[in-house]
Amino acid sequence: MIGILIFPDFQLLDAAGPIAAFEIAARFANNAPDIKTIAVKAGPVRSSSGVEMLARGLKPSAAFTTLIIAGGNGVRTPASCPTTLSFVRRMAGRGIRVASVCSGAYVLAEAGLLDGRRATTHWQRTPHFVKTYPKIKLEPDQIFVRDGNIWSSAGITAGIDLALAMITEDYGDEIAQKTARQLVLYHRRSGGQSQFSSLLELKAPNGRFGPLLAWAREHLDAPLTVEDLADKAGMSSRHFTRAFIAETGTTPSKAVERLRIEVARQRVQSSGEAIERVAEIAGFRDPERMRRAFIRAFGQPPQSLRRASRAG
Repeated sequence: MIGILIFPDFQLLDAAGPIAAFEIAARFANNAPDIKTIAVKAGPVRSSSGVEMLARGLKPSAAFTTLIIAGGNGVRTPASCPTTLSFVRRMAGRGIRVASVCSGAYVLAEAGLLDGRRATTHWQRTPHFVKTYPKIKLEPDQIFVRDGNIWSSAGITAGIDLALAMITEDYGDEIAQKTARQLVLYHRRSGGQSQFSSLLELKAPNGRFGPLLAWAREHLDAPLTVEDLADKAGMSSRHFTRAFIAETGTTPSKAVERLRIEVARQRVQSSGEAIERVAEIAGFRDPERMRRAFIRAFGQPPQSLRRASRAG
């Protein structure tokens, strides 16, 4: 049984996305869908859109194999509710999969389930999340992260990617691929793929590191190590890294990689330059290194982006 934990003012797609994925997968596997929405109080629960879902109460059941916690503007309610947090801890203690979508990670964090673990959340929440939960190994660049039986995913549609990964585990890759096609998804994104909105955010950075990133963009052919950037910012490497993550939501090395990816993407799509030459200009040096970065960011290698661009 799949349990979807919702609360007043939850984000509808955080719940509906995984529900649809699990429903379709079960039917492809010739099983009856077994999905329940649950909440601290049984009855209709109003989402931030005004649409309501009918939920059962928080009654632990041995039938649960997975618990997914939705996110949304109302996440502070479950994240500060002793009854909800106790329920989530008990479920995790049984060893079942416990997961969050978007800001649902706050519930996992408040329950103490993410301490010392890798996790992710929506890129807009990253600065606050890092400051609030320093014991958590946040990976702000990831679509979803699995650490043992605890899973977490980025914003909204990433919950579908997380569900598809679970479906792969439950039913195999063939059923997961059929489910993705039924959902009319272009492809099933891996957990290591970058949150695309976060990539866009760094294109016009604000704050004290904006000028530094602008300078880095003009010097992508240089090594641009953390030490180089810290020296340019007039800070120690350790202090610079902490301050940079807190403000931008990603590490200095990931930020530089994104800048390189963006420059490389533009040249790949708009020119006929050899891929090796693009890799050199963007600072990747090694074409294979650039290929891996493209797959993380876009889910496909440079050659595929070029073909798609020419076809368009």
